[in-house]
Amino acid sequence: MATSALRIVRDVAALRAEISAWRKAGRSIGLVPTMGALHEGHLSLVRAAKQKCDRAIATLFVNPRQFAPHEDFDRYPRNEEQDAALLASAGCDLLYAPDRSVMYPEGFATNVIVSDVSTPLEGEFRPHFFGGVATVVTKLLLQALPDAAFFGEKDYQQLQVIKRMARDLDIPAEIVGCATVRESDGLAMSSRNAYLKPDERRIAARLNHVLHDAIKAAHQGEAIAAVEAEANRHLIAAGFSSVDYVAIRDAETLAIVANLSRPARILAAAWLGKTRLIDNMAV
Repeated sequence: MATSALRIVRDVAALRAEISAWRKAGRSIGLVPTMGALHEGHLSLVRAAKQKCDRAIATLFVNPRQFAPHEDFDRYPRNEEQDAALLASAGCDLLYAPDRSVMYPEGFATNVIVSDVSTPLEGEFRPHFFGGVATVVTKLLLQALPDAAFFGEKDYQQLQVIKRMARDLDIPAEIVGCATVRESDGLAMSSRNAYLKPDERRIAARLNHVLHDAIKAAHQGEAIAAVEAEANRHLIAAGFSSVDYVAIRDAETLAIVANLSRPARILAAAWLGKTRLIDNMAV
């Protein structure tokens, strides 16, 4: 599909006009929210949306509300033309790329805060983050009112926050989590991987292996706290400059667990120089 075949709309009225025409023709709608800098992980979400729904809409908006002042909002990679070409190649039917003034017009004064599931882990290290995510995703879901919205499991805590938000606010869209897409060496695909220097990129692959080893140790009966501490040490030994957390938590609530009697998830965030990587997998 040629890039020119991908229609781009930039305001809510144009978005809803496209969706209304599809609805009248009996089409179902899948939504894939993104911040651009697209890679195979994002494209897999578009393909999942196309498999489940008749039409797939991708959104492209670098959301300032989920960046703290010291974070990388200004240097976050942006290339709309390249992103549009990739989306077209994956079968996307429409790109919604609103300006900041569309998403947050002058006088905007509403924040969506999801308690409990947003509090631990990322909530401790990036307390601003999930409020920004929940607010912008709420707006996107209400602007498009899709049948389903698709999010990657790489951002697992974010996925749980969005699921809780949609359920609590009675937003009539199914929230679909899709498996993490990885590089050949196991590193979870991320737009921020582009920041890694060659030596950091080699070290980054160890994150996946350390988490696999931790899961194995947990299933062998080692205490959860000991598994977490050991994984932390292994990441530092592998060359990570610091570790924000390695934690085995309840898969739905992200509450602390003492054993593996319920479905659990191991989640980690670690730094390589100025780049923060996250990953997770089922335990």
